[in-house]
Amino acid sequence: MIILTNFKAYPTGVFQNAKNLVQMHIDAQKEVEKTKENIQFAVAINSLDIQSICDAFAGTIDIYAQHCDNASFGSSTGKILPEMLLQMGVKGVILHHSEHRFSSENNYAELIETINYAKKTGLTVVCCAETVEEGAFLSEHSNADFIAVEPPELIGGDISVSTARPELISESVADIGKGKVLIGAGIKTGVDVQVVIEKEAVGVLLASGVTKSETPYEVLLDLASKV
Repeated sequence: MIILTNFKAYPTGVFQNAKNLVQMHIDAQKEVEKTKENIQFAVAINSLDIQSICDAFAGTIDIYAQHCDNASFGSSTGKILPEMLLQMGVKGVILHHSEHRFSSENNYAELIETINYAKKTGLTVVCCAETVEEGAFLSEHSNADFIAVEPPELIGGDISVSTARPELISESVADIGKGKVLIGAGIKTGVDVQVVIEKEAVGVLLASGVTKSETPYEVLLDLASKV
């Protein structure tokens, strides 16, 4: 069971606040491990914070980048290189998030190339999809480890996908495959996670439910409480 928190660029998730929030995830992991098995907290960090977060925490929690490019060492001005992320201590990368989507022209050629290059480099790839159909296509045509299905209209909202569209979770698992589906959009509570697990997805991708909370540590414990 994966609980992956995307820090985005919220004030609570950058610079020193990012370090504080990562430490809360580590503390929550230790607390949860006292009574539960197979729950893995992970964090997705803004690119400007990755080096400092990896220096402080690599090896103690899985650290993801929020994006990378299909580029290597050399004349790659402004690009985020998968090789550099790996050398910093990054575990994986989120690609094609609704706030940083690749073009769908030419059947997502650029996205698929980026996924496959990041995988070849050694990163775990979480590829986001706005629909079940998009997720199934990207799963079939790329080497992504996980497909995170997130209806964009529910991202950051007060109603979770597990409440508004629970059938989407079952459809995602059926069309994309068991062991590959993460679910996002409005996930905030342990009850949300319980629905996701009951419908056989392997984890959740969330952001504001943790980053905007006044009590993020308690939220993290609640997310794991129903597993």
